Amino acid sequence: MLGLTSFGGPIAHIGYFRREFVERRRWLDDASFVDLVGLCQFLPGPASSQVGFSIGLLRAGWLGGLAAWCGFTLPSALLLAVCAIAAPHLGGTAGNGVLHGLKLVAVAVVAQAVWDMARRLCPDARRAAIALIAIAVLALTTTVFAQLIVIVLGAALGYGLVRSAAPLVTPSLTSPLGFRISRTASVIALALFCLLLAGLPLLHPLTGERAVAIFDGFYRSGALVFGGGHVVLPLLQEQTVATGWVSSNDFLAGYGAAQAVPGPLFAFATFLGWLSAGPSNSWLGASLATIGIFLPGLLLVIAALPHWQALRANASTAAMLAGVNAAVVGILASALYSPVWTSAVHSPADFAVAAVAFALLVRWKAPPLAVVALCAIAGATGIV
Repeated sequence: MLGLTSFGGPIAHIGYFRREFVERRRWLDDASFVDLVGLCQFLPGPASSQVGFSIGLLRAGWLGGLAAWCGFTLPSALLLAVCAIAAPHLGGTAGNGVLHGLKLVAVAVVAQAVWDMARRLCPDARRAAIALIAIAVLALTTTVFAQLIVIVLGAALGYGLVRSAAPLVTPSLTSPLGFRISRTASVIALALFCLLLAGLPLLHPLTGERAVAIFDGFYRSGALVFGGGHVVLPLLQEQTVATGWVSSNDFLAGYGAAQAVPGPLFAFATFLGWLSAGPSNSWLGASLATIGIFLPGLLLVIAALPHWQALRANASTAAMLAGVNAAVVGILASALYSPVWTSAVHSPADFAVAAVAFALLVRWKAPPLAVVALCAIAGATGIV
């Protein structure tokens, strides 16, 4: 049911989970839930999906984890597959206007994400400086590894600059979470994560198959995104638009459509996978993209659960993560300018609609679905 009703992004999803599984069903207590959320925010990947998977794992073992992931992810994935099917048929003035309106939604939503994350993840001058350095590096670097370089640089700067500041974490006083995951399973999950991350880029040139390239691209996007949610945007743009698989217009229109569906934003991969694979292999591409982007986050949760209590109490680890999170703010701010802003805002009317959408989201806390509808109507009626 949560997969059909969880609108509002990852932070809202965590609230839905707490209300359902802590307050109503009492599957776990508040302290354990907070500890679990902390783990999933610590790791790369979609935090809300990782929390849902972990709750299913805690409640009913491996099958419970799989069922929880499917229940939360499949509704949004199927809805975005429908959007991908409809995208090529949105021709004419009205259809093009709707697509343009969806691109303006992306401007407002990413701007809101930058605003919220900057306040939360860059609360002091040191972390703000790391974010600005990340923006500068991305502006001056054209390599496809630019984002990975920025993440590594953020970790190094976090270790050097943030570690000497006040403690970033307080060791958990709660008892360890009751997941029955052996250390053997933890090691296997971590080994599989590393094997796929290193092996898939080598496998693609050997096979030349588009399917392998799609799985590799989306797997790396899911493995390298810290912060979840909107932070995956620049990584996916690099994997799909820069490679010529998806046009910039379709990419931003699909991202806007992803704001209108419930569930995890990472399901945007389904839309991109459908278009990336071509008409004859659409379902295969969508399936590979969806599994590929979620799999690394789930493997890392399995790998980390037995060791989480010790990891979160380590000051060096916390400082490196703080630096990575600050760098992520810079990555998202860079993506806000290009491709989001440069591809969508071409006139004063465009700016006005995007500004109104941003104010509705930030100031009046309007439902994202309502903002999507407003921008789509503005596009269809010729206002922008």
